[in-house]
Amino acid sequence: MKSQEVRAKFLDFFKSKQHDIVPSAPMVLKNDPTLMFTNSGMAPFKEYFLGNATPKNNRISDSQKCLRVSGKHNDLEEVGYDTYHHTMFEMLGNWSFGDYFKKEAIAWAWELLTEVFKIDKDILYVTVFEGDEKDGTKMDQEAYDLWKQYISEDRILMGNKKDNFWEMGEQGPCGPCSEIHVDIRSAEEKAKIDGKSLVNEDHPQVVEIWNLVFMQYNRKANGSLEGLPSKHIDTGMGFERLCMVLQGVQSNYDTDVFTPLIREIETITGIEYDKDEKIDIAIRVIADHVRAVAFSIADGQLPSNNGAGYVIRRILRRAIRYGFTFLNQKEPFIYKLTETLSHQMGAAFPEIKKQTTLVHNVIKEEEQSFLRTLDQGLLLLDKVIEDTKEKTVSGKKAFELYDTYGFPLDLTQLIAREKGYEINEEEFKAGMKAQKDRSRAASASETGDWVTLVDDDVEEFIGYDTLTANVKLTRYRKVTTKKDGDQYQLVFNMTPFYPEGGGQVGDKGAIEAPNGDVIYITDTKKENNVIIHFAKNLPKNLGDTFKAIVNDEFRKLSASNHSATHLLHQALRAILGSHVEQKGSLVSPKHLRFDFSHFSKVDKSQLQEIEEFVNARIRENLPLIEKRNIPMQQAIDEGAMALFGEKYGDSVRVIRFGQSIELCGGTHVQKTGDIWYFKIKSEGAVAAGIRRIEAITNIAVGDYFEDIERNYTEVKQVLKNPKNLTKSVVALQDENTNLKKQLEQLLKDKAKNMKGEIKNQLQEVNGVHFIATKVDLDPNSIKTLLFELGGEVENLFILFASSASPEKAMLTCYISKNLANDRGYDAGKVVRELGKYIHGGGGGQNFFATAGGKNPGGIPKVLEKAIEYIG
Repeated sequence: MKSQEVRAKFLDFFKSKQHDIVPSAPMVLKNDPTLMFTNSGMAPFKEYFLGNATPKNNRISDSQKCLRVSGKHNDLEEVGYDTYHHTMFEMLGNWSFGDYFKKEAIAWAWELLTEVFKIDKDILYVTVFEGDEKDGTKMDQEAYDLWKQYISEDRILMGNKKDNFWEMGEQGPCGPCSEIHVDIRSAEEKAKIDGKSLVNEDHPQVVEIWNLVFMQYNRKANGSLEGLPSKHIDTGMGFERLCMVLQGVQSNYDTDVFTPLIREIETITGIEYDKDEKIDIAIRVIADHVRAVAFSIADGQLPSNNGAGYVIRRILRRAIRYGFTFLNQKEPFIYKLTETLSHQMGAAFPEIKKQTTLVHNVIKEEEQSFLRTLDQGLLLLDKVIEDTKEKTVSGKKAFELYDTYGFPLDLTQLIAREKGYEINEEEFKAGMKAQKDRSRAASASETGDWVTLVDDDVEEFIGYDTLTANVKLTRYRKVTTKKDGDQYQLVFNMTPFYPEGGGQVGDKGAIEAPNGDVIYITDTKKENNVIIHFAKNLPKNLGDTFKAIVNDEFRKLSASNHSATHLLHQALRAILGSHVEQKGSLVSPKHLRFDFSHFSKVDKSQLQEIEEFVNARIRENLPLIEKRNIPMQQAIDEGAMALFGEKYGDSVRVIRFGQSIELCGGTHVQKTGDIWYFKIKSEGAVAAGIRRIEAITNIAVGDYFEDIERNYTEVKQVLKNPKNLTKSVVALQDENTNLKKQLEQLLKDKAKNMKGEIKNQLQEVNGVHFIATKVDLDPNSIKTLLFELGGEVENLFILFASSASPEKAMLTCYISKNLANDRGYDAGKVVRELGKYIHGGGGGQNFFATAGGKNPGGIPKVLEKAIEYIG
């Protein structure tokens, strides 16, 4: 059964059970402070499990893209080495939000597996939660009794808390689960060892295929459990593993989910799969990782140096490294796999087809960059090994290579072993642990339980219409972090505070108590559909009615910049082309940042045209036309632009200024004239095919023009207030150019005069014409002088020292090529080693090299030591 058919049969089955079939949510999470990536099928539905929102249908089914490479769920190191772990995978799932429970979930799972997919009942095992004394939970007798109707009791196994109790996190909804395992070993192997003894023992052919989670508890901050008011079903089945079973193969990588990619890797590299274990691991790693990276980019997350972007970069670099080491790929090649991936998965996930060009270009650029880094790292590693006296290389140095160049330990070990060296692993691990401890300490936090004051199912946001309101505090919790100390998160029955989202920063402001006390709101965010207000203190009387006041200046400037991003988006599409799509934004009171897809630099004339386009819309004073809570399809039919990778509900809000129509939840000006003026500050590349414009509006533009006026006035005063400032600056530049030419000629003349002096001072040492002296010349003149002397004097060894300032020293070494080649003299080694006396370093070729430093006081010692290099 082909993988496309497997996916379709699963979804059709649950559609027949009255489930709504929903598309996969983006794998990259943008507005969830607790997760970087969607790591399970239930992640997009957290707000329903927590009771913070109500789904349109209490029964949902989907195939969700998931990524497990960080945090609690991290399968990265297993990928490639076994046949069933992946970074990105599809999780087939069915969900019930307070509707059906264990009876239906178990019955339907068995029906689908054994009757629809025709999996032999005799190769299946199920596990049931055995209970946990510490939590005070008993064995899940209800699930056990239900399973007895379908499978013999000797195939129902008890599972401990680790394997059979699923939790969303350290706090929140949780519950016992039943896992379904499949044994696809041969009959001979089954005869030797009973399958039940291999369940949950990491056997590659006895694997978990489906997990049925019975969400019935809430884990509190103190670790205790309390019953949920409504019970839910959360199931997750590994699509790739299901395909392995149904296609009768022994590895996920032998299914048609992966074989097209593996065949393409074989074609590109000319290396066959299934011939050598190390090569097979490398090919599996690359086939897996390209999926994770490509879909992350398509979902809006570009590789970068921090956060989720760093995770994606790390995955890609891991794949590049395996190709470099084991497949001998010294040039970019992984990007070529994106076409195969798009063709293979584009029908089920149209985003990968739509974003193929972007994905292709970003991966190619990342490959080129890291391959250059690999070369640099290899040179440094060679130096480290060269400087190692024993046969064990410092683990600290290996960690520096990892930390600075992304050089994994196994690559460093491989190269070291080839040269007869070992790496001190304990030192490396100590460095890694120290880094993780620092990171963990910096992000460590303690979050208390919610204290509920008033039962309130719906928290209403009223901030589009007012910046003040009388509100009641419905719940709060205490949060402690190393960075911010103790804070409180407050939730009100209604709020005018806009929570961070859609690129716009959260509102700030205050709440006033009836007695006049003021609690300042430092930030506003949204978590699982709840608007959370951050404050350093709690009100004294929690039951009071408070006056919520949004900082109107902060909001006004944010709204000005947000509306400007809509006009900018319209301008970019009108001037650069309809291929332009928004890829990210930041909207704050001070400035705006807008990332967009475009494959070349935006030139000055285009930037001016874009700026004029936006300002023309501002001068037109276009009114805000807002439509709230309209059906998504209606909004699209009316021409609204949806931003790819954003999560939209069934009902949406549409913002229109003239011909600019977008789906948006942010705050905006009432008319474009309120923006006052739009000014682009910079344009540049973020990644291959992604450009970034940074701009300002409103008060910031006024400050910008005042700053220009002030600088203009100061320059005029320095130039004695000329009538024509431009003409005066050009004349000054011309004069400076002429003076430079005169200075260069004087230095050349000085060098010529010095050449004779240097010749007269040369000593003959061991058949070498040698001198080490300090000269008062610039670097270019020194180089010219040295090469002229080299053409006139044989067997030359010269070291010049110079000092352009009290904080800057330079060494330049020239050695005749015959000496360098025949006697092994090395100018690069000379300046590297002598450079330590001037607190610097450098390098170059064996016949010419330079070094710079910040301690001219070390020059006498350098000149004294130089002669020691003539042996």
